[in-house]
Amino acid sequence: MPQSGAHLILAIDTALDDCSAAVFDARANLVLGKRTERIGRGHAERLPAVIDAALAEASSEFSDIAMIAVTIGPGSFTGVRVGVAAARGYALALAIPAIGVTTLEVMAEAVRRDTPVLAVHDAKRGEVYALLMGADGEILKAPEALDPAALVDFAGAAGERLVLAGSASGIAADLFGIERTATADPTSQIDVAVVARLVAEGRSQQPVKPLYLRNADAKPPSRHFNLFAEPT
Repeated sequence: MPQSGAHLILAIDTALDDCSAAVFDARANLVLGKRTERIGRGHAERLPAVIDAALAEASSEFSDIAMIAVTIGPGSFTGVRVGVAAARGYALALAIPAIGVTTLEVMAEAVRRDTPVLAVHDAKRGEVYALLMGADGEILKAPEALDPAALVDFAGAAGERLVLAGSASGIAADLFGIERTATADPTSQIDVAVVARLVAEGRSQQPVKPLYLRNADAKPPSRHFNLFAEPT
């Protein structure tokens, strides 16, 4: 039986290696259906089937969905564009709102307990993407692309102790020292359920627009990959 959709969120993540979707009941704070495939590339081809699988597990249909949540980056330029285009398209077709969530916010929230979290992802070319989240979930420093040496100043508002998350956690740990840091998750895997929860709690209100933080490393992908529309 389909779920009552006034409180169901469809969350989408294609920003990094995973192609993920989840159906989240905001009223019950419960994941009803979830599908994640670690594919690295080819997100546009797999995303419709991944979404269908999450909806089927939730015994839901598109008409039950009240809101779209999507990761907007930073991450893979192509992957971010795929997710943003899909979220915009579904929101337009279903006449429902769509809200963006940064990848770094999801990484930090997934490991946050009672200590500030520094989410750091390897941005290549000698840089990292970083975000600082307080112990209460407040964003102390919004996402930036930084030289790793700038992380100490970036995290200055956090106090003496830090939890690290993300693929550049090792770089950060070397800078801050073992006495000040603990690494909760040395990967940059995105939990799409956390994407939905941040939106359900009203803690993320980002526009559904790619957050790149710097220029692309290569020629932008063709518009033909888009599921619905070209993000700008």
